[in-house]
Amino acid sequence: MPDQNKSLLKRILIWRYKHISQRTFVHILSVVVGLLAGLASVTLKNITYFIEATLEKGIIFSSTHLYFILPIIGLTLVYIYVKYVHKERLTHAVSSILFSLSKNKGRIKRKHILTQLIVAPLTVGFGGSVGLLGPAVASGAAISSNLGKLFHINAKTRSLLIACASAGAIASIFQSPIAAIIFAVEVFSLDLTMISMLPLLLASISGVLTSYFFLGNEVLFNFNITRDFEVKDTVFYIVLGVGTALASIYFTKMYFGILKLFKPIKSPKYRLLVGGLAIGIMLYMIPPLYGEGFGFINNLLIGDHIHALGKTPFDAYIDNIWMVIALLFGITIFKAVAMTTTFVAGGGGGIFIPTMVMGSALGNVVAKVINNLGLGFSVSESNFTLIGMAGLISGVQHAPLTAIFLIAEITGGYALFVPLMITASISYLIKKNAIDYTIYTRELAQRGDLLTHNKDHAVLTLMQLDDIIEKNFKTVKLEMTLGEMLHESVAKSSRNIFPVVNDKQALVGIILLDDIREIMFDTSLYKTTKVKVFMQKPPEQIYYGKDNMQAVMQKFQNSGAWNLPVIKDGKYLGFVSKSKLLTAYRRELINFTGS
Repeated sequence: MPDQNKSLLKRILIWRYKHISQRTFVHILSVVVGLLAGLASVTLKNITYFIEATLEKGIIFSSTHLYFILPIIGLTLVYIYVKYVHKERLTHAVSSILFSLSKNKGRIKRKHILTQLIVAPLTVGFGGSVGLLGPAVASGAAISSNLGKLFHINAKTRSLLIACASAGAIASIFQSPIAAIIFAVEVFSLDLTMISMLPLLLASISGVLTSYFFLGNEVLFNFNITRDFEVKDTVFYIVLGVGTALASIYFTKMYFGILKLFKPIKSPKYRLLVGGLAIGIMLYMIPPLYGEGFGFINNLLIGDHIHALGKTPFDAYIDNIWMVIALLFGITIFKAVAMTTTFVAGGGGGIFIPTMVMGSALGNVVAKVINNLGLGFSVSESNFTLIGMAGLISGVQHAPLTAIFLIAEITGGYALFVPLMITASISYLIKKNAIDYTIYTRELAQRGDLLTHNKDHAVLTLMQLDDIIEKNFKTVKLEMTLGEMLHESVAKSSRNIFPVVNDKQALVGIILLDDIREIMFDTSLYKTTKVKVFMQKPPEQIYYGKDNMQAVMQKFQNSGAWNLPVIKDGKYLGFVSKSKLLTAYRRELINFTGS
């Protein structure tokens, strides 16, 4: 049967090569990828909502209010699945996609399709304070990667299809096709050309149609603009932009701070126990931290902060507006803590929707403060709730255009476009200048594995050191005589450089053919002259696994050398030549730009 399947696939591929052009085939695949990514998103949402509905009937709204123990149960189920089925450490969804694009030619393991559909619903459905967007994007990316592999798609097209999958997933979840396209461009550093634009558009359309087909006109946010933008409110939107920028900085620093705090806890079981208990305590004190938080946002949008906050230990004081403001500000503070704790405890999910929850709370807080200062000012709390979301998305994700168009599409128009631009741009500029990385990109950027819109940097990132290492250099032992070197190495080599190694294969120096050319035919020196007399230190060394391609290029530039040795685990591995490096760079540049 497997042989028959392979034979059938081979015939399909041959027919495709004969009858369908590459561009048309990519367009067809982009539609398929968008549909499948949209289907994965809908499946993810429905599984999660089913778990939440089941638990609400059984536990959450019972008289005992035991909902705060649910996260540790969900995290335990995730731990069991990861340990015995997935058998790999869970990685951040979007970060893993970015790494696969830059260093693995867009290849993603097939099992990541199913893992995201299981781990994220268990985490979120049982109250983990994370989102479903990241897992939806990751599942769609895994689908597109393996579809590309099935049809023998090249690395560049595979990367485009992964971006299409992300567009399809986002369009399906938010029913916002334009924001979905922009997200793919901003987050995955995709060049927006006509070659990439049409596949993204097709994937986004098919993703949103999938959502309409399975969910009808159901929308995440029930909101109608009741108050348009007024010029006199501009200063308040500037204040909100600064506030969301500071919150974005806090969000990012808190994320990495909690990761560092949990780092000494090596055992996943202890992480689960400590993290699960911490999440439970936070949920007991601040119930809106439970799960994704879309209900919280919707209640704020309709002006119902009582239902938004839920039942808390502070209900006796809820009639005081300043207590309401304090509780909402508490959500702004603790959403980042609850989200990161969910991750370090072993849960799976995304950060996009938690930023929206945090932004909505902060926007509502700012509006309530303005309205209750007693200075005669009045602003729309619903508008500020929405625009606060845009500010946090812009700052945390470094995606201002995604933030602007997402909220504009959610509101069904562009009445708030100007305040969206004000808040999102201020938030982005301040956060970008304060912290030049996001939660997605810090680790990749530090390793030099991050693709950016800088073509030169992107090409170097896509290059692999393994592809340009040359190993056909004859080594020379440190204790060799000139004669032994000439007979055993020089006579058998076509190269003019010889690495000198010790008994442990560690590089101790190099010998250039030019250095021995004048005496190499003087036989009287063959037995009396040692190799180390002619040895010199290499101008630079390349360290395998430590130096990225940017560092390699910089070392050639600084040293002026034409060949540099490569060291791996303290041992000599081979050489990289400048000519081969530049040839590989030019080839990758052609592949990257498509010209």
